[in-house]
Amino acid sequence: MADILTMGMDVGSTTSKCLILRGGKDIAASALIPAGTGTSGPRRALEEALEKAGLKREDMVCVTATGYGRATFPGADYTVSELSCHALGAHALDGEAKTVIDIGGQDAKALCLGPEGKLLRFLMNDKCAAGTGRFLEVMARVLEKDVSDLAEMDALAAGMTPISSTCTVFAESEVISQLAKGADLCDLVKGIHRSVAVRTASLMHRLGVEAPVAMTGGVARNAGVVRALEKELGTPIRVSPLAQLAGALGAAIYGWRKQGERE
Repeated sequence: MADILTMGMDVGSTTSKCLILRGGKDIAASALIPAGTGTSGPRRALEEALEKAGLKREDMVCVTATGYGRATFPGADYTVSELSCHALGAHALDGEAKTVIDIGGQDAKALCLGPEGKLLRFLMNDKCAAGTGRFLEVMARVLEKDVSDLAEMDALAAGMTPISSTCTVFAESEVISQLAKGADLCDLVKGIHRSVAVRTASLMHRLGVEAPVAMTGGVARNAGVVRALEKELGTPIRVSPLAQLAGALGAAIYGWRKQGERE
């Protein structure tokens, strides 16, 4: 099965990720498009990954879809929960990780991993946008900044302006109020990141935190959130350069394993 090609498609709420795996371990190509379910994002991610690899969809032995919009992706051989796929992908990126936190556009997930990336238990925060990528997008819009600017602003903060509200709507009003008082933007960003970290740490403590801890999902790219979460948990957090592709990677691995069962 060394040359078998499998594809993982992670259709998120705000981003589409596609990854092609060769032989269950070697990444042939990947693509990330900042447009999620209900948009052209999934198709564009698939086309870009295939173009990078110089392959066609017919070259794939199987395609596995995961993520918020997995049921909407046409032609998938398997559709798998993002929980299982993020567990598999996180294990492939860091075989020592015992606890994984995934913060995406619409929810946050805390996962406890066993051998070979088996998902032992999990908790999700999917009832509210607070503590998710959507929360950060709303806060960035209020500050008239791009969400990609937040990590650098956090690093420049001389202090921290606390954000006490856990509700996105109330937190937005609180930030606007702080701006009216002349609060420093960088200090506000640091407070926003701490708000996300406090909410996430609460979720993880309910699950049970066992080190090493890894982080996946789009918010893992925000070093300010990672630092704030490390402080709340009191332990280092490992972030792979491919953290945002963990779900797609796990989906491709799932497909490869299913093919092995059929051999």
